[in-house]
Amino acid sequence: MSTSPGNREIEIKLRAPDPESASELLLTSGFSIQRERLHETNVLYDTADRKLREAGEMLRLREAAPRSILTFKGAGIPGRHKSREELELDLSSARTFEQILSRLGFEPIFRYEKFRTEFGRDDSPGTVTLDETPIGTFLELEGDPEWIDDTAAGLGFREEDYITSSYGRLYLEWCSEHKRLPGDMTWADVAGR
Repeated sequence: MSTSPGNREIEIKLRAPDPESASELLLTSGFSIQRERLHETNVLYDTADRKLREAGEMLRLREAAPRSILTFKGAGIPGRHKSREELELDLSSARTFEQILSRLGFEPIFRYEKFRTEFGRDDSPGTVTLDETPIGTFLELEGDPEWIDDTAAGLGFREEDYITSSYGRLYLEWCSEHKRLPGDMTWADVAGR
């Protein structure tokens, strides 16, 4: 979800030990739940020759009941925060749009799922999400760079804790560390390997 001006996503991830302690940290730091815990399924699409991947771009179809959201993310700008163009569109039918993508030559290349809870503060220009994934728990801070840095510090994190990798990249690193062949980052796939 883009909270930055000009359709630019600026964010970092922070590794958390578990969902309970991460939620407690946010609540005791003055955040409140803005959007209750939801299960998300995400599918990344690309052409057979991986044109988007080569350009550092991404096309994602996310389903988080009752919403289906199409997201395009442009190539990232290097820095201590992840920064890239983000364009989103609500869809009335994910299944129909999957057919459109197929007709246009796009195919699903990676699936991942997570449970996401969104936190915020009334005076806050950014958001913090608590993401429970099959490879661990993460906090995602999204907003302007100063807010991200101040919020991360207020939560007890340092700049060296910042993660700017995508969940796809983190999953590949997890597979390498656990000596597993990559597949999809779903609970069934991770548990079944």
